[in-house]
Amino acid sequence: MSRKRMRLLVSAIAGVLIAAFAVAIPAGPASAHGNVIGPASRNYGCWQRWGDKFQDPTMATLDPMCWQAWQADPNAMWNWNGLYREGVAGNHQGAIPDGQLCSAGHTQSGRYNAMDTVGDWKATTVSNNFTVQVFDQALHGADYLWVYVTNPGFDPRTTALKWSDLTRVSVVGNTPAAQWTTVTGGVQLNIPVSVTGRTGRAMVYTIWQASHLDQSYYWCSDIDFGGGTTTTAPTTAPTTAPTTAPTTAPTTAPTTAPTTAPTTAPTTTPPASGACSASYQLASQWSGGYQGTVIVTAGSSAIKSWTTKLTFPSAPSIQQTWNATSSVSGNVLTSTNASYNGALSAGGSTTFGFLASGTAATPTVTCSATT
Repeated sequence: MSRKRMRLLVSAIAGVLIAAFAVAIPAGPASAHGNVIGPASRNYGCWQRWGDKFQDPTMATLDPMCWQAWQADPNAMWNWNGLYREGVAGNHQGAIPDGQLCSAGHTQSGRYNAMDTVGDWKATTVSNNFTVQVFDQALHGADYLWVYVTNPGFDPRTTALKWSDLTRVSVVGNTPAAQWTTVTGGVQLNIPVSVTGRTGRAMVYTIWQASHLDQSYYWCSDIDFGGGTTTTAPTTAPTTAPTTAPTTAPTTAPTTAPTTAPTTAPTTTPPASGACSASYQLASQWSGGYQGTVIVTAGSSAIKSWTTKLTFPSAPSIQQTWNATSSVSGNVLTSTNASYNGALSAGGSTTFGFLASGTAATPTVTCSATT
């Protein structure tokens, strides 16, 4: 389809179009960096809550700020680890204008602009003593990390963030990745934060100056000082990373709302000792297409890698996969783990997903693994 025809099509269906993926099966994950996973940054939180059901129209009601962000550019969530600028040389305020702090000054050709949108983003409840967890997937380490909290009276639901709204509350100096805590898929740094007398809504702003290049990362996390005990941040780092992000809209739009619950029971193959099992779920469907999710679980022993085969009644038309490398031969979709989710502990699980055109069909699922 020509670019002109694509632009006309997108314009015609703009009111109802649900962002989806390009017609391609990616070879592997996007360049992996990191993010604040607790309290979750805006784009990481949207990916965490909606990555497997990004076409669910209930997001518009349940999580409207994430909904507008997905519609603006789904790349911002699938590439939740790419919100950075290069060559800032420490002059963060000079590089990033007021009102654009959450998008790092409209970095990456505006991919993250929706992160600056003022509104009622989902907030993590914290006490006056909480922990900021930074996940470093690429083992960059840090020249430094700065953590800010917005001043009393600032309300992110009504006000765009400015530098003058922030007070720096924690500083971490040069810290090589070897000094961070090793977690699944990378390393993690826990930064304690303590403030006094705070209640109500606020924001955490984190700057991570990576050590490998002059590369600065910027994240906005929405919080609610609800009092009580310290909020427990996630106990494990993300086990999956985004794949190459979509670059074009689909050529047809869903004409009916996707269903949010699987319509068929998962198909599971019991694993032998030390092997793996896999189950399939229909995550959502619409007129002309559907989204599937596959859960891979290690058996009684740890595994180093896995391969699943989904055998459909007829040849599937796979449009996009993520968190796995996939190929189609006849009516079989074969998927192998990505570099970051192949090793699973005994009983551990990971997921991958795909988009397909046509009518949803339930495949037979098998799983094999190396130990």
